[in-house]
Amino acid sequence: MDNYLDLLKLVLPPFLVEHFDLIKSRKKKEVLHLYFEERNNPPQEHSTRLLVSKGFHKEVTIQDFPLRGNTVYLHLKRRRWIDKDTSQLVQRDWNLVAQGTRITTGFAAFLKEISQYEGV
Repeated sequence: MDNYLDLLKLVLPPFLVEHFDLIKSRKKKEVLHLYFEERNNPPQEHSTRLLVSKGFHKEVTIQDFPLRGNTVYLHLKRRRWIDKDTSQLVQRDWNLVAQGTRITTGFAAFLKEISQYEGV
């Protein structure tokens, strides 16, 4: 299984492999669609809180770099949690991920911007 993850990290943004599960793929002609859901691992900065997963935000679609002549679309469903004590909505802060791991700051800015459109 580690070889599979290492291969995925070479062709996909590493943060996808670390924070998301590939749940489905679909190839039609020269277009590849990859569907991801964020894992149910609450953000580390909220580890002292009692969080319960409350589903996902609306799916977003991002065109990624082509692979072997195929157009690639990444379909991402980001998870949200509710603090059981305060009923506050919690989601991963992609700016912190950008500082602490390998996600690009540009992609973090994109995720932050789409968060604003979701009314969160």
